[in-house]
Amino acid sequence: MNREDIIKPGNLVYEKPVLMNDNDMHYCPGCSHGVVHKLIAEIIEEMGMSEKTIGISPVGCAVFMYNYIDIDWQEAAHGRAPAVATALKRLWPDRLVFSYQGDGDLACIGTAETIHALNRGENITIIFINNAIYGMTGGQMAPTTLMGMKTATCPYGREPELHGYPLKITEIAAQLEGTAYVTRQSVETVSAIRKAKKAIRHAFENSMAGKGSNLVEIVSTCSAGWKMTPEKANKWMEDNMCKYYVLGDLKDVE
Repeated sequence: MNREDIIKPGNLVYEKPVLMNDNDMHYCPGCSHGVVHKLIAEIIEEMGMSEKTIGISPVGCAVFMYNYIDIDWQEAAHGRAPAVATALKRLWPDRLVFSYQGDGDLACIGTAETIHALNRGENITIIFINNAIYGMTGGQMAPTTLMGMKTATCPYGREPELHGYPLKITEIAAQLEGTAYVTRQSVETVSAIRKAKKAIRHAFENSMAGKGSNLVEIVSTCSAGWKMTPEKANKWMEDNMCKYYVLGDLKDVE
């Protein structure tokens, strides 16, 4: 019995995008990555860019993104995805080029590449998954870890005198001359997912229109790193993350 015999077209409510294959995802239950992957696949299909999209997935939880969406992919060293994206877009300006990065990759070791690529106005989109912790490597403190938040490397909570303050990389990006669209979204509710999809689509369209660089931050959960159930992680994110990392558009040249 094949899939078509089991799933009746009339009962299909949440169909998987064609670009997403049948490989089992490695993400933890409740992780935001899978939702964002689906949105990206849907948008690429809807834009008719399946054969002309190049994604860059560097290091961290996003490293295996190439295993789930059937487009052209390029791996990058830790933090170097914006530099790689710059090279690819300059070589093939007719391609839709985006990087997909976590907070440790983008806002820590990759800060220089991120800031300078955005400031140069490269016609790329950077998708930034911010869950305020290093997820894959053991739950260490990230540049985006909130004040008082406990991690493996700040077990008593983040303190400004010792660790500095959480880095609002998206606010910094909004001040740069080269950025066309800078936004912060989330994917914990249906309404939020719709807004996030619209934001990613807008960023991709800007990239193809040559309007400059685009940054889409997705405030996310990390149930494993936070040591919470998916439900509690969503609630904690809404009560804490979204108060510091306020959702909405920060810059739109249009």
